[in-house]
Amino acid sequence: MSTSTTASEPGATPEAVPVAAVIVLAAGGGTRMKSKRSKLLHEIAGRPLIAHAINAAEALHAQQLAVVVGVMADQVEPALQQLAPNVRVVHQTDDAYGTGHAVRCAVAELGELQGEVVVTYGDVPLLTGETLQRFTAQHRAEGNQITVLTARVPDPTGYGRIVRAADGGVERIVEHKDAGEAERAIDEINSGVFVFDAQVLTDGLSRLSTDNAQGEYYLTDLPDIARGLGHRVGAYVTDDLWEVEGVNTRVQLAALGRELNRRICERWMLAGVTIVDPQTTWIQADVDLAPDVTLLPGTSLEGTTVVGSGSVIGPDTTLRDVEVGEDATVCRTHGSLAVVGDGVTVGPFAYLRPGTVLDSRAHVGTFVELKNAHVGPGAKVPHLSYVGDAEIGEGANIGAGTIFANYDGVNKHKSTVGRFSFVGSDTVLVAPVDIADGAYVAAGSAITENVGSGELGIARGRQHNSSGWVGRNRAGTNTDKASSPQATSAQGDQR
Repeated sequence: MSTSTTASEPGATPEAVPVAAVIVLAAGGGTRMKSKRSKLLHEIAGRPLIAHAINAAEALHAQQLAVVVGVMADQVEPALQQLAPNVRVVHQTDDAYGTGHAVRCAVAELGELQGEVVVTYGDVPLLTGETLQRFTAQHRAEGNQITVLTARVPDPTGYGRIVRAADGGVERIVEHKDAGEAERAIDEINSGVFVFDAQVLTDGLSRLSTDNAQGEYYLTDLPDIARGLGHRVGAYVTDDLWEVEGVNTRVQLAALGRELNRRICERWMLAGVTIVDPQTTWIQADVDLAPDVTLLPGTSLEGTTVVGSGSVIGPDTTLRDVEVGEDATVCRTHGSLAVVGDGVTVGPFAYLRPGTVLDSRAHVGTFVELKNAHVGPGAKVPHLSYVGDAEIGEGANIGAGTIFANYDGVNKHKSTVGRFSFVGSDTVLVAPVDIADGAYVAAGSAITENVGSGELGIARGRQHNSSGWVGRNRAGTNTDKASSPQATSAQGDQR
């Protein structure tokens, strides 16, 4: 007799269960997204929806993994080649034929199958590999020929309903548009995710018809067909409703993105990361955090960002593909493809562009932009500077308002500042130029030639004060009156 088990009940342990094939359905148009981009390529947690689906499917270690594409296949197929080059791409030539037709296309491409075939979807990003493992394990333990993943929801409108038989198994699945009043009152819904015995699936697909409100081949007709042939049809009821939520609109995309981020934040907090305000902290799926990291409000960690133990990130900081060492502080900073070493302090209001490397104990301060720049151990770029295509040695100090003028209008050029050298404020280093170890550059200089060790580089006009200029050229002004000997004397008496 077919049975039903909930995900919270004891049963098969979640373990890697090889199956013959996994088929991911991703042929729909996604018209409600109102986008020129395929729905499957919209992202949450830094990954396209289809990538989440493939990641979950790979937990089953299937002998073959196929993705059925249709509408906007010209976008989805190249993305799949990048995300999962071993996936077999199957084209559904006419998406109007429905899910049954899509699976039929995949089965025809996969050849003769023996064992289990799992069918899932490309737009259910919170469905996990662990759930698919438990789902498949239960299918085997109960000896079912078909098992459907279901959930009980407060509002089942729009979903296919699970009609139970007297023995507790699944008798049939009725699509919402085909359901009568009594069937629409059922709160157990079909997720669209199935495990099939391969032979039962192949046979059932040949028996599908388009005799329904949509005029399509419904995959959901297979349980009714199979049960009529004496096969066992069961259900695995998940108690996590988010796992069966699909994305059809940008509203749903945002809702699932928020929920996935909440789960990611919770996982990191349980692993020893302090997140002061999870509601304003965003952590993408491929980020890696060490214990005792602290994330302050307004922080967004993206791509493959890695943060070492003891580091404090934020507030109001965005890092994409940035490596942060231990005990660093990164405050109100935007960074991408950069490396921040141990004990480094950055910000507030710094911009770390690709190629930036900050060695241990370096300091980058307020309103500083770096690009393709290497700042040595203990070196400082404290204020209001642009550092592009530069090598700054250990312990060097770059004064406020310094510009590394790296671009001549055609090419970029590199400049170096040696160990323990000092560059005065409001200096322009016109690349390519080398400031040697232990050198000084006078404030206000425009340096176009190398400065040797122990030298002071000065490149500015000599100051000349023209006596009496104000009286001659600004007679009668308040400035002139203030500069008169009487006014100067009176001001001195007041002091």
